[in-house]
Amino acid sequence: MPESKETVLTQASLMVRPVASKADRNAFVDLPYRLYASDPNWVPPLKDEVHGLITPGKNPWFEHGEAQLYLAERDGQLVGRISAHIDHFALGQPAEKGMGPGTGNWGLLEAEDQATAEALIAQAEAWLRGKGMHRVLAPLSISVWDEPGLLVSGFDHPPTVMMGHNAATYQGWVEGQGYSFAKALKTWELDISNPFPELVNRIVAAGEKNARIRIRQVEKSRFNEEAKLILGILNDAWSDNWGFVPLSDSEIAYVGKKLKPIVYEDLIMVAEYDGEPVAFMIVLPDINEKLKQFGGKLLPFNWAKLLWWLRRPQVRTMRVPLMGVVKRLQSSRMASQLAFMMIEFIRRNAVNNYGASRGEIGWILEDNQGMNAIADAINSHVNKDYWLYEKAL
Repeated sequence: MPESKETVLTQASLMVRPVASKADRNAFVDLPYRLYASDPNWVPPLKDEVHGLITPGKNPWFEHGEAQLYLAERDGQLVGRISAHIDHFALGQPAEKGMGPGTGNWGLLEAEDQATAEALIAQAEAWLRGKGMHRVLAPLSISVWDEPGLLVSGFDHPPTVMMGHNAATYQGWVEGQGYSFAKALKTWELDISNPFPELVNRIVAAGEKNARIRIRQVEKSRFNEEAKLILGILNDAWSDNWGFVPLSDSEIAYVGKKLKPIVYEDLIMVAEYDGEPVAFMIVLPDINEKLKQFGGKLLPFNWAKLLWWLRRPQVRTMRVPLMGVVKRLQSSRMASQLAFMMIEFIRRNAVNNYGASRGEIGWILEDNQGMNAIADAINSHVNKDYWLYEKAL
């Protein structure tokens, strides 16, 4: 992200200016800690993780994307932030899939008040127009693979690992700037301490008798190879999804490196059919339950507490961030059977080995009928809604 010398946007005592120094970047990362200090459901992210997200050379997204960060100040005090960004991979996607030519994004919005939010959004739009964009899809922080969407329901409980949180007032502020609803992303929660409905159990039992099906755990000793296999299936399985942007090889390696500390062999399954890997399911223990205690910092002693916890976490919640079946099987009954088998096998491990009692699946696109049907079949219910918005520039 280049240091910018562009003109600041000023409204009375409010000034929006580009991030232009290390101190600015630190302020950008630090701001939410003040704004959400009294919000019991906000989970402070590790600051090093946020710096990694927004820093070229650390986040390989910048190999095909560009971004500009902005800060808002009023009377010398920091009162807001936003990112404006363009993903050149996304520009190459078909327009009917959500992204497409001329579509830019903004995200990482935080604001103390409505006037600040309006000024930040206006500045992000101006930057996008200057880059030749004619449409905005937002918020994305920074890509669809990070924390997409604005939380519009489910404010009464904390987000799980790798999910976002924002103040309820943001919805009105965004819509007041002329943004219209584009797509809903849902998370589903369920009680995993009890067995699934009998119909699901029969489907799983039938699959266990099928010699052509093998459900296996990943092998952490071959982590890089397994990560490449899983994310390769992901790129195929999700390729027709609205909003899909393929992961590059370097992003796959980056995601694998980030996830490795919270990867447990008995919580990630690969489904093979006739010896070919055709589906996967990733489940993560909700590290947010531990991070909430740390205030975003690992030093001086939190790193030791976290390492101890990571040895064998005991958690209430497990999150399913990703699962997929190769495209050629998606319209078949086999796809549902493999999904139910992986879900059930991991449910047993989550309860028996980690003490979990609650699961969260998502996000899932509102019109992903297959995944929403699976979530419904195992007695889940929607607990959070995240909305993506669009606007013509």
